[in-house]
Amino acid sequence: MNFLAHIYLSGDNDFIKIGNFMADGIRGKQFENFSEEIQKGILLHRAIDTFTDAHPIFRESTKRLHERYHHYAGVIVDIFYDHFLAKNWANYSNENLEEYVNRFYQSMHIHHDLLSERAKRILPYMEKQNWLSSYQSIEGIHQILTQMDRRTNNSSNMRFASEELQMYYDEFEQEFSLFFEEIKTYCASKINTL
Repeated sequence: MNFLAHIYLSGDNDFIKIGNFMADGIRGKQFENFSEEIQKGILLHRAIDTFTDAHPIFRESTKRLHERYHHYAGVIVDIFYDHFLAKNWANYSNENLEEYVNRFYQSMHIHHDLLSERAKRILPYMEKQNWLSSYQSIEGIHQILTQMDRRTNNSSNMRFASEELQMYYDEFEQEFSLFFEEIKTYCASKINTL
């Protein structure tokens, strides 16, 4: 799961969303330096990653990519799944995706002083290039994967992964749909135990 799914799975609490958004940059017990609600978001993010990486449907999706992309296969499927969430957004929310995204950005600005340094650095690029909404199109996914590939000095070859997305589009979408129902149920329960 990538940014959009992590934010969506956080429910309606802005602080849990913020914690979930910035969790990748928070190591070990550093999460204890944040407020209780932001800690919940960070812990939820970690739980989502653990659930996702071990899930047989997610692993089925990554199998198609292992030969060409090796250990980046999971990262790519995370992006693909965000594509299907964005594309099928009306199935998961009564709120328009653009409005949802704008409300998230607004919350990030209101609570800017609570963000980690890494999140503060990412936010302007994310907002300017409108990453969350760009997930709706294959072209948007291609651009995101190309940017990620650059960060690996083009060694990951992720810039080519939209080829597999198009080649196995129906299979990936079906797997996403099944998986997402399960992770929604998991997260709704998990939030109450954090």
